[in-house]
Amino acid sequence: MRALIPWRWTAERWLTDRLGYQRRFSSSPLHRVLLISAPNELCHTQLYPFLFHRKALRQAPGIELRELPLAAFRAGGHVFARQRVDVVCVQTWFDLSDDELRQLLEQVRTAFPEARIAYFDWFAPTDLRYAQAVDDSVAVYLKKQVFRDRGAYSQSTRGDTNLTDYFSCRYGLDLPETRFSIPAGFFRKLVLGPNFCFSAHMLPYFLGDFPESPKAFDVHARIAVKGTEWYTRMRQEALDVVEGISGVRLVSRGRVPRSEYFKELFASKICFSPFGYGEVCWRDYEAAFAGALLIKPNMDHIESRPDIFQAHRTYVPVQWDLSDLEETVRYYLDHADERIEIARCAFDTVKAYLEQNAFLDDMKPFWERLLPGDTDAGGQSLPRS
Repeated sequence: MRALIPWRWTAERWLTDRLGYQRRFSSSPLHRVLLISAPNELCHTQLYPFLFHRKALRQAPGIELRELPLAAFRAGGHVFARQRVDVVCVQTWFDLSDDELRQLLEQVRTAFPEARIAYFDWFAPTDLRYAQAVDDSVAVYLKKQVFRDRGAYSQSTRGDTNLTDYFSCRYGLDLPETRFSIPAGFFRKLVLGPNFCFSAHMLPYFLGDFPESPKAFDVHARIAVKGTEWYTRMRQEALDVVEGISGVRLVSRGRVPRSEYFKELFASKICFSPFGYGEVCWRDYEAAFAGALLIKPNMDHIESRPDIFQAHRTYVPVQWDLSDLEETVRYYLDHADERIEIARCAFDTVKAYLEQNAFLDDMKPFWERLLPGDTDAGGQSLPRS
């Protein structure tokens, strides 16, 4: 696999974010794709697969990638202002109002009048909160995880998400009813991209062999608790339930450096991963590369790539109220062969996704909607800047 390797990604982040380095497009006839990036590791994981496959994308469909931090774009004077750009992919933080986001996309349209635009939604929740705001401007809306049943997007929730809806009811919290409007035809623009497995700190593990390390701990569950009220109560309940399982060797409290955290995961038989602000968490994939069985609230409603949420094949689901967590943990501690088989399948699923370059196939609809032409694969007109 020819790709941008993690140390080069680290160097690129340092040059781009710290030094403000901007590399102009070359004079080649390739399609020019500019990534306008938000400044956070979570945001960057959504960009990395494109840069990881930079050489392959250059060959087919024939694109040249460049990156520009969002702050640098807003400041103006960037090196791309006088260059032809065919596609602009935009990330933002999730605190923009709809009007602020529309204004930003109008600035992109003004700066790159011939380009098609994609919006990169890297957010943890599964909702499509900016669908209405971006619909008139973008040809693609890229998301890391989506509802398997698209009909769920038409439902109102207490609070912003399906998780706030469930847990506010569970804890008796009074949250306002919310419904994000989804424009007609918007799902034709929705493309599912890969999740956390492309993080630079994970790739070296997944591209290696399944770990056969000794397991000194039964359950790994370092769970941060502090946050909004519903989040704090959800995470505290998860911590209380797992700490209430007697007679197991448990790692649960406090923060440790990432290197120590990984050592613990490699030494754990099971990783318990409750929900965060969204369903999919870093530790879901970290458990997979560490060879720990992932136990997690049921994920049947989520679609993600690569799919490590196949019940009893790549992870083990429990009820959202965690009423069966202790029973599940004890079963898989007593059945090592089943535990290891599921953990290995999760590892192999991600490894195969990477080695088979499945990302390139998954992104074919993305490029069909963005590269020059007047319609998408279904014959629908695409918005141009």
